[in-house]
Amino acid sequence: MSDVRRTVILGAAGRDFHNFNVLYRDDATREVVAFTATQIPDIAGRRYPAELAGERYPGGIPIVDEADLEDLIARENVDECVFSYSDIAHADVMHLASRCIAAGADFVLPGGAPSMITSTKPVISVCAVRTGVGKSQTSRYLVRILQELGKKVVSVRHPMPYGDLAKQAVQRFASYADLDAHECTIEEREEYEPHIDAGFVIYAGVDYEAILRRAEEEADVIMWDGGNNDLPFYRPDLHIVLADPLRPGDEAGYHPGEANVRMADLVIINKCDVASEDAIAQVEASVRGLNPDATVIRCDSPVTVEDPELVRGKRALVIEDGPTLTHGSMSFGAGVVGAKAAGVAEIVDPSPYAVASLAATYAKYPNARGILPAMGYGDAQIRDLEATIDAADADVVVSGTPIDLTRVLSVNKPMTRARYELREQQPGVLAEAVRKAIGG
Repeated sequence: MSDVRRTVILGAAGRDFHNFNVLYRDDATREVVAFTATQIPDIAGRRYPAELAGERYPGGIPIVDEADLEDLIARENVDECVFSYSDIAHADVMHLASRCIAAGADFVLPGGAPSMITSTKPVISVCAVRTGVGKSQTSRYLVRILQELGKKVVSVRHPMPYGDLAKQAVQRFASYADLDAHECTIEEREEYEPHIDAGFVIYAGVDYEAILRRAEEEADVIMWDGGNNDLPFYRPDLHIVLADPLRPGDEAGYHPGEANVRMADLVIINKCDVASEDAIAQVEASVRGLNPDATVIRCDSPVTVEDPELVRGKRALVIEDGPTLTHGSMSFGAGVVGAKAAGVAEIVDPSPYAVASLAATYAKYPNARGILPAMGYGDAQIRDLEATIDAADADVVVSGTPIDLTRVLSVNKPMTRARYELREQQPGVLAEAVRKAIGG
């Protein structure tokens, strides 16, 4: 038997690349023969480039569709499969483990701490139990707190590397021109643009060691803005985790969301203004059972529509953040909440008008029917989004995504935005936690 274990990293173009960079790239006892891809379209069939893979991988590393996992294990004589993505039900993690085991490979779940990079600056991490709980608005809220304390803050976002991976190794966003220069997709813009609107600098990319060292050059404090329900890439001094009373039970049913709750210093139960008291209490009891030492607070996520008169009494097509409706499994978001508050007469189901990739999205995620997910991982999907909106029998479009979609879409209907922010039910708790974490 060889002393070198042939390894496949199971991923979704994010945590998988980070785990490789930090844990496997320079490990002479492992040979990574492939990444697999799921959740994100158009990643499979590409390669992790040699410029990032290092001298042990001069040809780069292929990225294979997870559907072909068993064939890959047999073809490459794989010894172990390393699970490296997030926002997945516990049962589905074990179904994937069973596939690996049955095909003859070990199934490996790395711990969080070994992949966390230590910063020279204080780190505040914002993570969650599921996609679409309100991490980014919480990060912006915390950045404002830190600025009021006189600190220069730089945010670092969980990876969204959908383009040229080598070019995206280290990305800095401080203006709309930066978004255009990096050819950002809608999904990327949804995460970066609100920070830019607020006057903040945000980094992202592929090589998070290099990103951290760049960010440290201009920051007093690093804000980790987590993606999906992944664990932080940087070792936090204050680990904040959001839980969702609109999806009670998920805080104990998803990976690595439950691990996040168990690790948390402070848990925010968000969206309390739209959830039932019973659901809020259920989540609160669950969180306290998982982590009795954590501070648990309640927050609201108030939604305002920019032009409510445009919506009142009209038939509206509502667009929501794509990942929230897809692997986040929600059936509505801020757009629906805002449209109803503005007095919409009817929310039009766009699914009968869906074309191409949008029709495929509804087939894969039937929970999204009735609302239009802002799927924009590339130009073709953006054109499909435009065609679906144009064809729909509606008077107006309400966009619940965090960005100004009119910057990337041209449609035949008026569009207004639903905006949302974080609001503490007990103001001052987060500011006090931040002061303690940074020693100020």
